Parts: sequence; C-alpha cells; structure tokens
Amino acid sequence: MSKMKELDIKTFCISLAVFSIISSETNYMKSMAMKLFDAHCHLQDQRIVDKAPQLIATANGAGVVYIAVNGITEKDWHLVKEMSDEYCSVIPNFGLHPWFVEGKSPSWFSTLKELFEANPSAAVGEIGLDKSPLAKGVDFSDQVEVFKKQLQLAKEIKRPASVHCLDAFPELLRIMKDIGPFPSGVILHSFQGSPEVVPELTKLGSYFSFSGHLMPLEEDEAKKIVKAVPLDRILLETDSPDALPKNPIFFVPGNATLNQPANVHSVLIYVASLLEMSKEELAHISYKNAVRIFSFEGSKIPLE
Repeated sequence: MSKMKELDIKTFCISLAVFSIISSETNYMKSMAMKLFDAHCHLQDQRIVDKAPQLIATANGAGVVYIAVNGITEKDWHLVKEMSDEYCSVIPNFGLHPWFVEGKSPSWFSTLKELFEANPSAAVGEIGLDKSPLAKGVDFSDQVEVFKKQLQLAKEIKRPASVHCLDAFPELLRIMKDIGPFPSGVILHSFQGSPEVVPELTKLGSYFSFSGHLMPLEEDEAKKIVKAVPLDRILLETDSPDALPKNPIFFVPGNATLNQPANVHSVLIYVASLLEMSKEELAHISYKNAVRIFSFEGSKIPLE
C-alpha cells in the first residue's frame, strides 16, 4: 500500500471518528433543548435537600422547566414552601402520604388548608392509599379517612392531586367515583396499575405519570400499561430521590444510588421506546399535558 493511500485511509478514519463525536454531541444537545416537566419528586427529602440548589440548576440546565416537589408529612411542608419561594421552577405540593398518617397532629388538616390558602400556586400531594408490604403496620381505615379528606379538599379548591396507589386500586376507584369527577385532575404518580383500570380512571379526570419504577417490570407488561393510557394523559416524573432509572444520565454527587429531576430524560427515553415514538414527540406531549394540569388559577405556570 502506498504511503499516500495509507494517509488517505487514516484521514478518513479520523474524520469519521470526529463526525461521530460531533453527531453524538449534537444529538445530546438537541435532547437537552427539549422542554420537560418532572411531574413528581421529593427534593425536600433529607437525603438530598442539602443538594437541592445544585440539582435544580442541573435540571433547569438540562431542559427541565418545571419540577413538582411533593411534601409527604407536616414536618416537611415548610421545606417545600421555602423551595418554591426561592425557585420559580419549583411547583409546590402539600399532602399527607399514606405511610405517615399515624404520625399526624390533631391540627394537621387545618394546617394543610391554611397552607393552600396562603400558597395559591400549590397543588395537593402526595396523598393516597397503600395496601402493599411497604405500608405494613399502617391502619388502612386511617389511610382512607385521611385520603378522602385531602381528595375532597383538592376538588373544592380546584387543584390537581398527586396520588400514590399500591395494591389498592379497587378502593381508589370506589372513593374517586364517590367524590369525583375531578375537572382539575388527579395524577396517578409512578403508575404501575393494571391497564384495565385506565379507562374508568381517565373518565374521572386522571393523568398517569411514569417513572423509573416502571423499568423493573417485564418489558411486555410495561408496554401494555403505557399503551393503555391516552396520549393526552401521559406525564413523566422521577420520584427523586427514589426510582433511579436503569439508564441514568445524571448522578447525585456523593451518592450514585440516588435519583434527581434531570433524569426525567431517562424516563422519557424509556417510555418513548415502549410507545414506539420519538423522544422529541413524547417530550412535547408530556410537557403540554403537565402544563395543562398544573396551570390552575394561581399557579406559577401560564397555560401555553
């Protein structure tokens, strides 16, 4: 082989490698340019609250325009409020999670109502029902009583409610039928329910939010769940600091096992693959859906 020919081959290989790098970086930058909405997370969680400013900046820089931060007990509602007051991208949510109903104070509900009166930009959540082993020892009748109060309140003040439901969909449906429908919307967060419950929940005003919790399921099962949901009711979330995706793009400094809002990109990629659509299309759809449900009167978000 002549030196000239060998030089041409080397030049071609180098050019190809450079093109591949540029193409990869261009695709990455395009994905970062998409508007995304983390519809449910917990930046006030003690495992990451000290890193919240950094994680919010990372998410915003990655195209995550809004982050719905959900309180779970009376003890963390003030942290959610403070975070919302400081960051325009943080959408506050206040609620009493089913795991913590037994620790509530006698004044929990009046405190919650006062929070909503003082914070018109706040949604309701995280609330819900749980009959799984994760809620072992928590009286289910107490869960039901607390859930009903909060769901009724969400309807009365015309705010969306972010709902946790594990192994309790028959009870959830019965309560939602009694209190609903919900014109302001109900978000079934980290939804992994049966495809069969989707039509009835949709009629009542539900949206279905997917997170990294979907990834451990068999792909066929996950695909059936996702494809059962109407496109105009799909949301994406991280449930940070939990539900670290199998394909994380971002890691929490100092703890690679924890999740953060910027990883909604990973959820987007996975759910788009299940739906057999481009991530750009799903990003547009899910962002539009999230803006619709979170742009209630008093919200930080203008309806686009």
